[in-house]
Amino acid sequence: MIPSRFPDLKPVGPEDGPLIRDFFSRFPPEACEMTFANVFIWRECERPKYAVRDGHLCILCSPTDEPAYFLQPVGEGDLAATVEACLELNPRLSRITEPFAQRHGASHTVEPDPDNFDYVYASEDLAQLKGKKYDGKRNRIRKFERTTAWGYRNLGADTLDDCRALLEKWFNGKVLADESVGAEKAAILAALNGLQDLNLTGGAITVEGKVEAFSIGEPLNADTAVIHIEIADQAFPGLAQLINREFVRREWSRFAFINREQDVGHPGLRRAKESYQPHHMVRKYTITR
Repeated sequence: MIPSRFPDLKPVGPEDGPLIRDFFSRFPPEACEMTFANVFIWRECERPKYAVRDGHLCILCSPTDEPAYFLQPVGEGDLAATVEACLELNPRLSRITEPFAQRHGASHTVEPDPDNFDYVYASEDLAQLKGKKYDGKRNRIRKFERTTAWGYRNLGADTLDDCRALLEKWFNGKVLADESVGAEKAAILAALNGLQDLNLTGGAITVEGKVEAFSIGEPLNADTAVIHIEIADQAFPGLAQLINREFVRREWSRFAFINREQDVGHPGLRRAKESYQPHHMVRKYTITR
């Protein structure tokens, strides 16, 4: 298809997948936001639009809970003029990686965005849980395994109804009037409904043949996979640790690292992500004109 030309931005739709994927495959990202699937599943909340300028992909997000921002432009050659054009059209770039911020932020205001730093783990650590630092997680898994017969399945058409039912249960009691909760649910449903078309990989833990946990991810770059979604029935202690381990062990062992996205400033989520001992963080910044 013919790409939209800057500054005429087009809403991101399924038909834009090949073009956007091509940019990200040629210029592999570090940040978890920079995949077509991630942009697409969050479209109801983020309302992404895109255009191509001088061979550079520019994606503008207009969420309802923060000012609009461009993601990090990607493409061949010097990006400086495209960065300035983006900032002139909308005075904010966000989720920008540290090298990009250092290269293109000198004449603007650059601020760290720790709520959006990505947690990146050694895949071997998540798959093996070796050593004293993972004692608690191994113990939870052992307790689950002693009391529960479980199985692992790849997500497919035959598991999606179970996944949707689990999702409803998981969100039961959460305040869906809260915009962020509703947006998260819509994004997970979009990932489930578009699993194959979005080139996503999913895995599930079943108990008595029923899906009680599932996770969804995709390759991010040559040595890193990104896990976008993880849901586990909290009625089964140890199940969250099990799906975390098994999904990496069975689907992503060929990758050196696993990006498990950010904590969005949520203290409980931050503690959980820190407890898995990240190998490093993808530090992100905001550039404001």
